[in-house]
Amino acid sequence: MSQYLLRSLMFVPAHNEKLLKSSVKSDADVLLLDLEDSVQPKKNKKIARTNILNYLKEDAFNKFHVFPRVNDRESGELLSDITSLAVKGVDGFMYPKAKTGQDIYFFDKLLETIEYEKGMDIGTFKIIPLIETASAVLHAEEIAKASPRVVAIAFGNEDYLTDIQGQNDEEASPLFTARSIIAMAAHSAKVAPIDTVHIKVHDLEDLEFNLKVASKLGFQGMLVLHPKEIPLVHQYFSPTKQDLKKAEDMVKAFQESERMGVGVAIVNGKFVGPPLVRNAEKILQKQKLIESN
Repeated sequence: MSQYLLRSLMFVPAHNEKLLKSSVKSDADVLLLDLEDSVQPKKNKKIARTNILNYLKEDAFNKFHVFPRVNDRESGELLSDITSLAVKGVDGFMYPKAKTGQDIYFFDKLLETIEYEKGMDIGTFKIIPLIETASAVLHAEEIAKASPRVVAIAFGNEDYLTDIQGQNDEEASPLFTARSIIAMAAHSAKVAPIDTVHIKVHDLEDLEFNLKVASKLGFQGMLVLHPKEIPLVHQYFSPTKQDLKKAEDMVKAFQESERMGVGVAIVNGKFVGPPLVRNAEKILQKQKLIESN
């Protein structure tokens, strides 16, 4: 299981001082300090890098996992992004516009070179690829398995819909297939699947509808645009007291059945075999991770 708690990953335009100050007061698990789409015009990208470095020096991000979203490999900005920000206090990077596993392999080797040049341990910086094209969805498992640095893959629905010339609806039905593929790919690679942003940031009812869909599909977190979304996001991606009690009962009953030489336990009239026990153990592990953060 990932050492990172990845329920809420909040985008913060790193050139915007006001939003940076607000972000450090939030309860997000991860700050995605943006250097890409939200940082315009181009001259603001240098300001964004400088702001991140200044906040790191002041230990302002200490309670968060920090993953700057870098610019893509065709932007001309990528090398400046990672040479500047491959520093202590940064956990890794969100890599945008990945199309295949080759993009992630390329980024992995670029990070390896910089780690070597800076005398850092190889593998220090992790990667969260952003799945936001038709090609990326179709290669999602390959992307998730392209590097041991990958700790999660995240869905970017706006760029995806643009790429397929699609249009969303109130039920988010055009996103269902892509979401399902991304969740399956992530679990196949044993990394965390992270659901797309919810752009109607003030419509918490719609956010809850999307969280119900995401949690049923097996997502473990969500990309967030506004701090007001975080409590609901955490509610859906954290075990409830009932979940924890049920998981504890399953594990105890199964351990007792094994001690007695019986392969299957019965809890509340239901058979409990190894698959259910493994799921129960994951729930208990997640709770420990939440409590340790």
